[in-house]
Amino acid sequence: MERLLAVWVESLAVESPDGSTWRDFAALFDALSVLSPFTEAVRLGLCVIPVRGPSRFFGGEGAVLAAVASTVRDVTGREAALGVADGLFLAELAAKSHRVVPVGQSEAFRRAQRLDVLGRADLAATCARLGIRSVGAFADLAPARVAERFSAPVVALHRVARGEVAELAGQRDARINEHLAAVRGTTRAGSEQGGFFGENAAGDERAAAAAHRVRRRLGAEGVVVAALRAGRVPEDRAVLVPWGAPAEAERDDAPWPGQLRAPSPATTLARPVPVELRDANGAPLRVASRGGLTGEPATLWFSHAIRRDVAWHAGPWTSLERWWTLARPRAHVQLVLTTGEAVLLVAHSHRWWLVGIYD
Repeated sequence: MERLLAVWVESLAVESPDGSTWRDFAALFDALSVLSPFTEAVRLGLCVIPVRGPSRFFGGEGAVLAAVASTVRDVTGREAALGVADGLFLAELAAKSHRVVPVGQSEAFRRAQRLDVLGRADLAATCARLGIRSVGAFADLAPARVAERFSAPVVALHRVARGEVAELAGQRDARINEHLAAVRGTTRAGSEQGGFFGENAAGDERAAAAAHRVRRRLGAEGVVVAALRAGRVPEDRAVLVPWGAPAEAERDDAPWPGQLRAPSPATTLARPVPVELRDANGAPLRVASRGGLTGEPATLWFSHAIRRDVAWHAGPWTSLERWWTLARPRAHVQLVLTTGEAVLLVAHSHRWWLVGIYD
């Protein structure tokens, strides 16, 4: 589990009628993000910071704690409860007890907790009648016995008690980023690109928040995502653009004769890798003047020590762009290797290049 520094400001945990609590918390979160761009807002009054990176930068966990405590005082005028442990569940408990759990001792810290820290008074009362009063004693129960006697939420708590899950269900405010955006008066523009992993789910919200913080530190070009542009071949069409940049409004309806058809490679290499394509006799293959191969592909050589046998191939598909210049023609070949990989090669400048990898 990731070692986290929890920042708990109890006086900021209750929403005020005038909205001042949210404004103070947003200011604190932004200030902590300057110390570490990977700061996460968990819920009102609680933030967590992965300590590994900041510890290297500031010179140890003690220096990080001192910097965080000073930041909280400067921004809010309040004192923060700080704690360090493995995972969100233990980090919050450590903060509320003002404790830095030494590396390697998070399990002992978890097992020593009273059972009511799991947030279920009825479970704690039931287990107390059985003589089970600590998280460790509850964790020692066989999972099958817990599943037989308790509900699914209690089974989930048992996994937390055993250290299989790092946080409690509901420990995070799923709408925390929306609240912070509302306080700042910022919203996601409809023309911006979608999330990192498809539509904007909970993981995308956290990724987007982290990207915003990194972009503030590194500039607009600091975070880039893949996009497609018009063109004939995958290596020309795949580009990296700044994350959050407006989507292209123009639609390309050009026919692009000679365009390489689907399927397209899932990965297009920014720097093509030189390879050799050889026949069964080990002779290098070339693209003949009439557009065919000089032999049947048998092996793909990445180096003298690394080579793969070819199970199937398609192509070549040749193209000559800007014929009025000195540009040389290109020819693409798709290969399926006996090891299961599928790749896209291009013949250009008298040699073969690996330019794409299929899923």
